[in-house]
Amino acid sequence: MMAPPIVLLKDGTENKQGKSQIVSNINACCLVADSIRTTLGPRGLDKLIVNSKGETTISNDGATILKLLDIVYPAASVMVDIAKSQDCEVGDGTTSVVVLAAEMMKRAKPFIEDGVHPQLLIRAFGKACDEAIKKLDSLAVKVEGTEAQREMLVKCAATTLSSKLVSQERAHFAEMVVDAVNILADDLPLKMIGIKKVGGGSLLESHLVRGIAFKKAFSYAGFEMQPKKYANPKIAILNIELELKAEKDNAQMRIKNVADYQAVVDAEWNILYDKLQKIHDSGAKIVLSKLPVGDVATQWFADRDMFCAGRIPEDDLDRIVGACGGSILTTVSQIDESLLGSCDTFSEKQVGSERFNFFEGCKKAEACTLLLRGGADQFIAETERSLHDAIMIVRRAKKNDSVVAGGGAIEMELSTHLRAEARKLLGKEQFFWMAYARAFEIIPQQLCYNAGIDATDVLNKLRHRHAKGEIWAGINIHKEIVMNNYEAFVWEPSLVKKNAITAATEAVCLVLSIDQTVKNPRTQSGGMMPGMPQQM
Repeated sequence: MMAPPIVLLKDGTENKQGKSQIVSNINACCLVADSIRTTLGPRGLDKLIVNSKGETTISNDGATILKLLDIVYPAASVMVDIAKSQDCEVGDGTTSVVVLAAEMMKRAKPFIEDGVHPQLLIRAFGKACDEAIKKLDSLAVKVEGTEAQREMLVKCAATTLSSKLVSQERAHFAEMVVDAVNILADDLPLKMIGIKKVGGGSLLESHLVRGIAFKKAFSYAGFEMQPKKYANPKIAILNIELELKAEKDNAQMRIKNVADYQAVVDAEWNILYDKLQKIHDSGAKIVLSKLPVGDVATQWFADRDMFCAGRIPEDDLDRIVGACGGSILTTVSQIDESLLGSCDTFSEKQVGSERFNFFEGCKKAEACTLLLRGGADQFIAETERSLHDAIMIVRRAKKNDSVVAGGGAIEMELSTHLRAEARKLLGKEQFFWMAYARAFEIIPQQLCYNAGIDATDVLNKLRHRHAKGEIWAGINIHKEIVMNNYEAFVWEPSLVKKNAITAATEAVCLVLSIDQTVKNPRTQSGGMMPGMPQQM
């Protein structure tokens, strides 16, 4: 008799396993990389993505594009994760890490198809990664001295911005970003750098404000009478409403005479005036609130030469507290000078078509704001993303002041070194190391493809130069020649490359270790599974 089949999984469950599943996962990851491959480098192209709401995003940042793509293939989500981790950790190299991981998988694919056990590849790739990191650390150049370090930070920022939409003005923005990071305290808190977008004007009108700046909030009548400039003002930061509230529609009051009615009205006004008087008595000259400041309060403050603004965004209030000191108050019953913030100067100025409030010379901590100008909203939004990447790079470079040459130079040197190390090995492992080493060549190769340069010719020249011992020989995209990229100041923090190599190798090892995918059936309306009887 035949044994009855054993059913482990519910009807409709997808179950794929074996060598074909590993190959399928590799193919899916390579397709993800193909979607952003053409964005790599100074001449990389941009992607226009339209979401379900019809909102458009133009970007060539790998992490931004992959976040906006709705990838449903389970294993391919690994590529999105490594791009996000690279973006959070160092800010740049998000496209590089995905392209590098895909190429490693592509080189491993023939071995899987020939029956090589995935664990052999995983072990070999892990050892090769350790060797590559060790070589990278030995090649990294440490920059010392204040002037030399500033120059290094500017070069690193310019290299990052060279592949962005703002590449034509990268010198202007690189200086701005370095100045912004240098303003911060030693722990380099990212939240103390604000970025504000103002439509209109040219890119070169973007500038750095050494302090806090935000757009003027909605204001009532009487606002125009308030002073717009103060020296050494005290700042009250509130989370309370300073206006008369309308009574609820279902409220009921029984009043016997006019005097009682007047007492109720007077009590309401007195509560408001009492709050305003306590704020004035504390010595505050500027009043900021997360909640509305009404027309009565606005006029009252104007009569006493005080400035007020309501409906301030929470993140701006938090930055004011962090930079100017003080506390966000939910009551004014015990307000005094110790709870107020302060700064050197406050002013309100016109920026383009908008009015902005500026707090400069903050007392508690250093802070700054980047005011970005430009035409289309999508262009300014991409400029903001580009500057975020540059800020992250400069922060990392300042903490880890060692650099390597970009433009494919470090990848070619690591590839050459790993090939030499592979020749010392015996057996099959030599082929795995060779495949890993060959994967590094995809970076200069893709840079050439995206710039319309003959990649085969350039790779042959690079291999020849590195074989002769020219460790910083790389491709200069703007001049379309092979040259010493370290002397050409195409610099990148070594941490960017180290993180990219480690993340890419870990992703490859993870994908190679998955030999089975089980996908549960989707539940129908009411949580019913396929084949289950419906209740009447």
